[in-house]
Amino acid sequence: MQTRSILHLLRLGVIVALIPLLAASVRAGSPVIKKTSPNLYTDYGAQRDNFEVADCKAFVIHPFKPAPDGAKPWVWYAPTIGHHPSTGNAWLMSRLLTNGFYVAGIYVGETFANPKSREQFAAFYQHVTKTYGLAPKVCLLAQSRGGLNHYNFAADHPDWVQCIAGIFPVGDLRSYPGFKRAAPAYHLSEAALDAQLAQHNPVERLAPIARAKIPVLHIHGDADKVVPLEKNSQAIYDRYRALGGPMELTVVPGKGHEHDPAFFESEAMFRFILKQGLGR
Repeated sequence: MQTRSILHLLRLGVIVALIPLLAASVRAGSPVIKKTSPNLYTDYGAQRDNFEVADCKAFVIHPFKPAPDGAKPWVWYAPTIGHHPSTGNAWLMSRLLTNGFYVAGIYVGETFANPKSREQFAAFYQHVTKTYGLAPKVCLLAQSRGGLNHYNFAADHPDWVQCIAGIFPVGDLRSYPGFKRAAPAYHLSEAALDAQLAQHNPVERLAPIARAKIPVLHIHGDADKVVPLEKNSQAIYDRYRALGGPMELTVVPGKGHEHDPAFFESEAMFRFILKQGLGR
């Protein structure tokens, strides 16, 4: 009996000790997702629909109020891994939701834009445009490794894309995650992936995006060690402009791969997406 009491107290102590850690985790990155009925959730204070498509979990967040003239602009955020999009994205998401934008995403796992995940992205696009009547051209918002899927999606389907906005996005598989991590997701050897890189690497698939004149805006720090500026946003900027594509690149001095208002509370990025989605 005494042993059981001691074990009970130990378990209780562990739970109590974990409470501050769990609270800190929520403050640090978890989105505010609250279930209000069996099938109704809220995210950033707006209605969130959770569903599955192409064997993947997905979501659509409804705007706080409709956009003018019956328009249904939308922002597609990637990557939806872990707690992303999170409270760190609240500044931008809340402003877009206030202006009539839907916010959507699909979880395809750590697939690094392999062919199967690109098929799932296409299925998601077809599902949400049909089911919700969203605009036929989407505003892509790529954060970090989200650049891999979004740039490949834009290269595969340029007619479906209105613009691309990037927060220190990955543009080169060689830079991140590297062949050693990416090759298994492609079911290829490192050498085979290298040989087929032109079919999968964003920085080498810019031509169809440039031909469609899709506007692009990136914000990237010059001290980024995880996704280096020169091999990613700068490389995309140089090649995209050379191909005749319209692109702006904002370089944030002294900042790396981190949560900072320069990246996540950018008035320029908000105005860019607003203009592209609503034409104003």
